[in-house]
Amino acid sequence: MNEQKLQKPSLDWPHAPIHRLTENGTFIVTASTYRKEPLFNTPTKLRLLQKALLSIAYQQGWQLEAWAIFPNHYHFIAQSPTHSSTLTLFLRELHSRTALALNRHDRDAGRKVWHNFWETQLTHERSYLARLNYVHQNPVKHGLVSVANQYPYCSAAWFERTATPAQIKTIYGFAINRIQLPDDY
Repeated sequence: MNEQKLQKPSLDWPHAPIHRLTENGTFIVTASTYRKEPLFNTPTKLRLLQKALLSIAYQQGWQLEAWAIFPNHYHFIAQSPTHSSTLTLFLRELHSRTALALNRHDRDAGRKVWHNFWETQLTHERSYLARLNYVHQNPVKHGLVSVANQYPYCSAAWFERTATPAQIKTIYGFAINRIQLPDDY
């Protein structure tokens, strides 16, 4: 008699990306607002989100390497501290703190602000470097500026001030047209 081994049912929800955070490393993260609504639609609100991202990353030991913040989503690349499992706590605090502050600012208590996030661990150097360029150049991709360092809510200007000319040339030399990220905003 053939006995089939029963497999434990998957607990992965079909409506959300699967988050498997077990190792430390470098990750690219994208998060979107609920229904992709442009809730961070003023310079004040964009600064609020950027300041929260930078300060919470620092407090929780995540080393940001690139970021781009928009009215309805953001991207960042960061190196995890010892345990990448802290990414969930980091994003929970970021989303909670910014949702409360935004709703207080807009006098819209209880409004749902954040919907979901996607993360990918970057394990290949070429993929990592191309995604660094992608995040820096994202304001250009979205048609907000013609040169990325002109957009105040991304890391391009900071990167150009702190990196060596060789690093800038190398990273900006990577093609980004084949990168597939959730970025249909």
